[in-house]
Amino acid sequence: MPLVSIIVPCYNEQGTIQLLLDAISQQTFQQSEIEVIIVDGMSTDRTRQVIAEYQEEHPNLVVRVLDNHQRTIPSALNLGLDAARGQYIIRLDAHSIPARDYVERCVMDLQAGLGDNVGGMWLIRPGGKGWIAASIAAAAAHPLGVGDAYYRHTPKTGSVDTVPFGAFRRDLIDRIGKFNENLIANEDYEFNTRIRKAGGQVWMDAQIRSIYFARATLGGLARQYWRYGFYKFHMLRRFPETLRWRQALPPLFVMGLLLGLVLSLFWGFVRFILVVILGVYFLVLVGGALPVTFRLRDLRALLGIPLAIACMHLCWGAGFLWSMISSFWRDKR
Repeated sequence: MPLVSIIVPCYNEQGTIQLLLDAISQQTFQQSEIEVIIVDGMSTDRTRQVIAEYQEEHPNLVVRVLDNHQRTIPSALNLGLDAARGQYIIRLDAHSIPARDYVERCVMDLQAGLGDNVGGMWLIRPGGKGWIAASIAAAAAHPLGVGDAYYRHTPKTGSVDTVPFGAFRRDLIDRIGKFNENLIANEDYEFNTRIRKAGGQVWMDAQIRSIYFARATLGGLARQYWRYGFYKFHMLRRFPETLRWRQALPPLFVMGLLLGLVLSLFWGFVRFILVVILGVYFLVLVGGALPVTFRLRDLRALLGIPLAIACMHLCWGAGFLWSMISSFWRDKR
């Protein structure tokens, strides 16, 4: 029986799934004690073929593939949990590359009792070629874009609200239940909230590291953050006390802009105020992008990073507001 079960939700990841499998096969943790469970949302690209070819070439690594007809991340995680045989569960994404000691450090922290769910830092890399992809990756690791999500930009070891991916003992599911399949996004934050409300601890270890590939285009980023905002409201309806200041700002900002646009149709001074607010906002984003632009040595990032951060803010906030409005409308009906 394996000691560790690695669960990987997956859909159309032909470009990165082999990178993940290579990283798992090179772990410092004993390979015979690892099983990999890839829960595939019926991929339409070559993902399945890539996995099958890898299994033939690396028979020593146990890789199992399950069908996920619901094609959502929480349903994939729960199918993986039902099939897992390991004492320890580690969640990874198909577009991530864990460091060589990732599994070893996760198991060590769990055995040391540091947390009920442990994780580490994302080292965010571009999901594609070109300056827009590089700008999006920089924005996804910038405090102006993600606030106090420390796992994206700050090496920190200690108790936190949430961690990316996460590793936990199998018996944790018996105590708090599986992942909430009503949440297409934010399922990990809600899972960690239940851990903390049950008296457990979520632990971030800055030595646990993985590469995460950000979205490659602004369109992909917009869809991702709309989904994040939309399902964040659903999560907050259940746990309103978990709202953080960084999560309240985007919907308030979007609401203020919409109100300003409407009022500006009637009062000229409102248009002036709106222009000043947007100008200050843009200058703040450009100022925040300057150090990263120097590091990247690409002046185009001075435009790309503010665009990406603004996309994150506006789409997250709009998704949140639309979720709130549509939920209240359904409740009234």
